[in-house]
Amino acid sequence: MSLTAIVITKNEERVIRRCLQSVSWADEIVVVDSGSTDDTVAICREFTDKVVEAEWRGFGPQKALALGLATQDWVLSLDADEYLAAGSGDAIRAAIAGHPETRAFRLPRVSSYCGRWIRHGGWAPDYVTRLFARGQARFSDDLVHERLQVDGPVATLDVSLYHEAFVDLEEVLRKVDHYSTLGARALYERGRRASLGEAVAHGLWAFIRTYFLKRGFADGREGFMLAVSNAEGAYYRYAKLMLLHNSPKTPDAPRRHRHDL
Repeated sequence: MSLTAIVITKNEERVIRRCLQSVSWADEIVVVDSGSTDDTVAICREFTDKVVEAEWRGFGPQKALALGLATQDWVLSLDADEYLAAGSGDAIRAAIAGHPETRAFRLPRVSSYCGRWIRHGGWAPDYVTRLFARGQARFSDDLVHERLQVDGPVATLDVSLYHEAFVDLEEVLRKVDHYSTLGARALYERGRRASLGEAVAHGLWAFIRTYFLKRGFADGREGFMLAVSNAEGAYYRYAKLMLLHNSPKTPDAPRRHRHDL
């Protein structure tokens, strides 16, 4: 079976070469870029002539656009900061050929946080469905945390997917801000509301779940830092949602008194 690898990008010059090299065995590579100002597009064109520039519309819609440009039998979707283990091409082709009834495969993903591979805190085991038969799956239209909806059986494939989620604290802060804004907007569009108390509760619960219930403490200082950033993300998502519903209104003009005339 032939295969298309799809990737969405924006200013990913630091990681995109590693990502595309890991799928250089694919029959086709499709990249959808949303206005990179660095060397991302030039690097992508070293691997494929199917590089399309499109305005950013959110993670779900952007990946759906990339999927619509794929022409091969199967599709492998990667984020720019992800890459496959060496030799994955042969294992993927063998799995597709050996499981004709399967419509999609989930892969075990290992993610890093500030230089450490995280093994707890809800990040491991982390199975993500990224390999699927074209025409048998579609991306949700969520602005963030998009989902792949599959028509048919999904199996697990023992091919490691590596994810450099956060390089340093500066990137953590940027992504917490960006993703919390997208998350708040998505909740707002679904009619959800929030209060300050709810924002605090979500943040506190995110820390407890990550650090204690999911054993984030076993990842040392990075496990604690991850729990804090998860708490910040949850808090800011609901605080921003609260402010979307309570944006300042123009105050009434002051009432004039007789002595003002």
